[in-house]
Amino acid sequence: MEPAPIPRPADSTRLQNLMREVTELLRKQHLVEHLLERTATPRPVLEQQVLHRQHLSELERKLGQLHPADIAHILEALPPEDRLTVWDLVRADLDGEILLEVSDAVRESLIARMDQAELQAAAAQLDADELADLAADLPRDVLQRVLDAMDAQNRAHLQAALAYPDDSVGALMDYAPVIIREDISLDVVYRYLRRMGELPDHTDKLFVTDRRGQLSGVLLLRRLVAEDPERRVSEVMARDVVTFSPLDDAAGAAQAFERYDLVSAPVIDERRRVVGRLTIDVVVDYLQALRNAEMLGRAGLREDEDLFAGVGPSIRNRWPWLAVNLVTALVASRVIGLFEGTIERLVALAALMPIVAGIGGNTGNQTSALIIRALALDQLNDSNTHRLIRKELRVALINGLVWGAIVGAVAFALYGNPKLGIVMSAAMLLNLLLAAMAGMSIPLAMHRLRRDPALGSSVLLTATTDSGGFFIFLGLASLFLQ
Repeated sequence: MEPAPIPRPADSTRLQNLMREVTELLRKQHLVEHLLERTATPRPVLEQQVLHRQHLSELERKLGQLHPADIAHILEALPPEDRLTVWDLVRADLDGEILLEVSDAVRESLIARMDQAELQAAAAQLDADELADLAADLPRDVLQRVLDAMDAQNRAHLQAALAYPDDSVGALMDYAPVIIREDISLDVVYRYLRRMGELPDHTDKLFVTDRRGQLSGVLLLRRLVAEDPERRVSEVMARDVVTFSPLDDAAGAAQAFERYDLVSAPVIDERRRVVGRLTIDVVVDYLQALRNAEMLGRAGLREDEDLFAGVGPSIRNRWPWLAVNLVTALVASRVIGLFEGTIERLVALAALMPIVAGIGGNTGNQTSALIIRALALDQLNDSNTHRLIRKELRVALINGLVWGAIVGAVAFALYGNPKLGIVMSAAMLLNLLLAAMAGMSIPLAMHRLRRDPALGSSVLLTATTDSGGFFIFLGLASLFLQ
């Protein structure tokens, strides 16, 4: 069977069109099935089969033309029953790649649909480093059969990949580096590459080693094709090389790829021997997973929730932070309850309270996003953290003075009470300072506790700015508006 054609670069419009086409074919198929079930006139078996398969055949043909990543996108966007219908129509030779592309929750449902023979065939399509990403989701006996079918080298690679921590370079690297010796000519390199037939994906450089097998530099392909074939590799190779260790932090490696515009980089052991390579496609996937986890974590959600998960699992996933949010909301309500008498005497306070809390929440989220980004990029350390804190407090102070004056003037214009305007200005200033401190302290505290700084930060920050804003505003009102 011919491999799936390489599609043009994906964009949101194209993916939306694909989803509409798939959804429409599924809708027509459901309609045919419903009509066949309801019709009272008996039909020949062959005719029923033709009617039942007509839209599925068209859908199968369309899926056969798509890239595995596009099919994975479609599967994640479908409800469970339609997802399994589409999964049954996918070409078997694409199963392994698609399982790598889908989220953990969706992968679990797809694997549950497959029998052991199908799983073993899908796993056999993958390289050792790719199989390592899938190994945790495979049944133990299936994984053992795949291991038994591997040659010694690939088995050793898979076992090594499984031994590295999930967020390490070793867990992301592949085992397909092209290594050459520094004492050979470029003409020998040409002949070696021709014998290989095809270079591994994302190969922009060859890794060069000395007689002892230690990395001594890299030969860029653009230099290889431009230089005299009689020259030695050692004469044209680059010696200044960005390298990684298998135990290096994957996030730090991703930053290096961004900083130095890398396409691939060697991974070396403590003796400077090349054990693998890191490539841009894996780094991009890793960064995307980090962004997704951060986005969901800020709202207190787990990254492994299926979009169309059942009601029960979704409820259990969201309960913990909803419980936290309930507690913080009760605290905020009690803060308001402490000042019921003040609010009764001046009803305008009830209308103005949300302004103070809302602006404070926005300021806190801005500061929190800045701190989380700095932590993710490893830009904060003991020497500059205090400087950043002082800078953010000065920003909050100036914003509080400016916007406090504006909102105070608005309050005075609306209610004709100069004291109310002063209270609004002071409350805005103090709450913006509180929001800035909370926006810095929450992610920094989570980081020191070795937790994801984004985890639940939005919930905790909102609780702080709401409760603090209400207390400051109503407390000042009680003091000055009696």
